[in-house]
Amino acid sequence: MTVPASREDMLRRMYEVFSTDERDTFVAGCLATDVDWPNVLDGTRLHGREAVRAYWARQFASAHPLVRLEGLRLDRDGEAVVVTVRQGLRTADGDHWAGTVEHVYRFGGDGLVTRMDVRTVS
Repeated sequence: MTVPASREDMLRRMYEVFSTDERDTFVAGCLATDVDWPNVLDGTRLHGREAVRAYWARQFASAHPLVRLEGLRLDRDGEAVVVTVRQGLRTADGDHWAGTVEHVYRFGGDGLVTRMDVRTVS
């Protein structure tokens, strides 16, 4: 089983624009209006595009987060897409890469992301 091309293309583009000013305009094309998203900073869940936009703005106001896509695959259920990413932070003295995690995406019938979860990689 392979990741459907439309989902792979959208997710790759999402990671490309995450660290740019394009991320805000791209949200409508990839996230459902009522998307369920993890707030990793506070250990809670966010609901809706505007909440995700505000969360990302908060992240970028305090630091410059980095994510590098390292792989995509279907999850065990054959529906969700698992994206392996390397996380990091950009500071005045350069890029600092940290650990690897998995972002697990679920999609609605319209092809937009309805939920994202973060899993640690063992």
